[in-house]
Amino acid sequence: MKPIIGVVPLVDEAKNSLWMLPGYMEGVEKAGGVPVMLPLTSEEETIDILLGTIQGILLTGGHDVCPSTYGEDKIPQCGATCRERDKMEHILLGRALGRDIPVLGICRGIQFINVFLGGSLYQDLPTQRPSCTEHHQKPPYDVPVHELELMDNSGLFRLLNRKSLSVNSYHHQAIKEKARPLKIMAVADDGIIEAVEMTDKKFVWGIQWHPEFSYKSDENSRLIFEEFVRKCIE
Repeated sequence: MKPIIGVVPLVDEAKNSLWMLPGYMEGVEKAGGVPVMLPLTSEEETIDILLGTIQGILLTGGHDVCPSTYGEDKIPQCGATCRERDKMEHILLGRALGRDIPVLGICRGIQFINVFLGGSLYQDLPTQRPSCTEHHQKPPYDVPVHELELMDNSGLFRLLNRKSLSVNSYHHQAIKEKARPLKIMAVADDGIIEAVEMTDKKFVWGIQWHPEFSYKSDENSRLIFEEFVRKCIE
């Protein structure tokens, strides 16, 4: 049976709407899952009901995580935040970890996982951690723009069976202080953490790049979606 994957919605506050990039849905569907966009809610009973019907959670990109969630004041270069989404994901992720439901976090997703578990973020890389590595590319977004080093014995290394990986990149925030429960799976050539995992869970991965843009042309992106969906079936 195909697993149902709950996909956290993107939020357009100006249009008072929820929306979704097709790559998130198609990446899951092509990997054998059934993607369903979740409502934006922090109602605990609703979230519990949802978690009783889905087998995995995809934390998508989108708004910056509010710096107050990791004990910092917001700097001018920090982007727009969404308190309702922060609140929802705090409840959703906490419940998912408690039930050992597989979680894949992409872009904002890796950042939120890190913050939830006690880590912090660079609010703006160009301001707080400038480097020559391209982290905020221009279209097309499926084109690789920098290299990663994959850590030996990490889940990502075992899946892809390679020490380096070329990835696309579209973010201006990243992990600053890594949360202690997380293990590093990959770093960019400037040292920025780009992938993490929780090894004591069935599957909790966070990745900073965007397989939802590159899965059509990149086998490694497809393999990540497939591994996530496979763990949702186990």
